[in-house]
Amino acid sequence: MNATAIREKLSSYIQIADDKKLKAVYTLLEDDIMDGERISIAQYNNEINEAIEEIKKREVYSHVEVVEMSKKW
Repeated sequence: MNATAIREKLSSYIQIADDKKLKAVYTLLEDDIMDGERISIAQYNNEINEAIEEIKKREVYSHVEVVEMSKKW
């Protein structure tokens, strides 16, 4: 599959993905999206706290789940 086809598929998928999967995709791409921008310590700490809350709420995927999901991409 070429890059154009991948972009089109991802774009279509993002429009229908549930919040949990959308956040997972964003997290994967976040470094590139931010384009090298540095974040403040406060923002860093907020993101850590948000991640801890997601873990407590079980809003995470296991390694096995991610591997299985990636096979479908």
